[in-house]
Amino acid sequence: MAGPKYYTMKLQLPAFTSFVSSTSFPKLLPVCLTCYSCSENTPTTRVDIVFLYSLRCKCSDMLVNRWFRLCSLCSRVVYSSTGIRGGWRTLPGHTSLKYANITEVPYWGTVESKRLSHSDLGDLYQSESLQRYLQQLMGEYRDLSERLQHVYLNESDRKQLIKKHTELLPLANIFGSIEQALKDHEEVFSLLNGSAGTKDEDEQLTQLLKEEEGQISSKILALRKDLIKALVPTDPLDSSNVLLEVVSGRTTGGDICQQFSREMFDMYQGFASYKNWDFEVYNYTPAEYGGLHHAAIRITGDNVYRHLKHEGGTHRVQRIPEVGLSSRMQRIHTGTMTVIILPQPVEFDVHIDPKDLRIDTFRARGAGGQSVNTTDSAVRVVHLPTGITAESQQTRSQLQNRDTAMRVLRARLYQSMMGKDTEQRHTARKQQVGTRSQSERIRTYNFSQDRVTDHRTGYVTRDIKEFMRGGAALDDLISDVLEHAERESLLEMVESSSGSLRQPESGQSAD
Repeated sequence: MAGPKYYTMKLQLPAFTSFVSSTSFPKLLPVCLTCYSCSENTPTTRVDIVFLYSLRCKCSDMLVNRWFRLCSLCSRVVYSSTGIRGGWRTLPGHTSLKYANITEVPYWGTVESKRLSHSDLGDLYQSESLQRYLQQLMGEYRDLSERLQHVYLNESDRKQLIKKHTELLPLANIFGSIEQALKDHEEVFSLLNGSAGTKDEDEQLTQLLKEEEGQISSKILALRKDLIKALVPTDPLDSSNVLLEVVSGRTTGGDICQQFSREMFDMYQGFASYKNWDFEVYNYTPAEYGGLHHAAIRITGDNVYRHLKHEGGTHRVQRIPEVGLSSRMQRIHTGTMTVIILPQPVEFDVHIDPKDLRIDTFRARGAGGQSVNTTDSAVRVVHLPTGITAESQQTRSQLQNRDTAMRVLRARLYQSMMGKDTEQRHTARKQQVGTRSQSERIRTYNFSQDRVTDHRTGYVTRDIKEFMRGGAALDDLISDVLEHAERESLLEMVESSSGSLRQPESGQSAD
């Protein structure tokens, strides 16, 4: 079955400005590409608009194509291309635009659609498999409601039915609100189409209808987000504290990795302060030029693991080094570092037999005063059956370092157990948000271009210095990744439930 049609048109440069500014624009083309900075329009049919025309490039006098994408609500140009290398750019105010499919056709017509990224909430909600899954749940809810009306039910059966009915009730309420909002949107949209070409005295009514349509569209988007959250099962570890480790990568001129590791340590420390979390340093191994080899931190607070669980992985940096040996070359270097996120288990989660442990003591490394390097205060604990090790040299007390090393070891053993369970449960379809493998490159920090790019979702943000402070900019990116992961988890759940959802290959049409 063919997917929805994507309409395109060719528009010459002189007509572009007048077309966009025309009051009839929302009536003619109510939907364009989604702008996530303001909201998402939610009609039943998605329309992607591509404006193509030719112009003379000022810098090279070459004939190039230029594309404009319009926001679905504010009608602003949100993305453009000069047609030359490096010409793609996101315009101010729309830095978190999600890139969707582009179709180039030099005339009015239809083309076969490609499946868009599931970061598009409208496409996700309208997928056939999800709709079938929702209808199945709603049918079950209606059946439970009818059965609860029967008086012949025994007490045990009634309790079971009430429990299941209560679980589905919030979902049914949200689903009903969405259906009603879609009907309201269709009614307002019909009134807008009916008011096209009317006299000037009806312009005020038309403007009111446009505002109401925008409000309903925003309401539908919010309800769909609530529906996704209601469908996705809650991770029981979301409320856990975490053990966060920062590990410098290895590369020629490793000082760039060590410097970047220290900046990442500072970023997460700032983020913990921003979220009012406690930030307790277990281990901190400094490097030359103010860098960092390794650090282990325990972060405690509300829903720490939920916010940080997708930060684990390889982070890449591209920059001209400011300090160290690499700074002499004055060229862009690439380095990596790794962030490891481990949920902090409670005492009874992991049982460790003391016979399986080997405890070594040694002298602490690095600067630390007159006695830190002269006593065997550092502790290394080795779990013999698995070979997993943990060490601490943060304090001068051997007992305190031993307790810290045991907490780190317990967290690593717990993560190892979780990894085996996850591998057994994991389906063949790789999540678009990533496998959460610690060896997977998840993000690039390009200091030369003042840009941070998350490779799992395509999220791009500017002002890298502000981002590295660990405040609202990092929080926005983490929230975006969380939403993306929830949608992919929902698709995986629907897939395992119905067995009908399949990920198409790149370039294939969605059914």
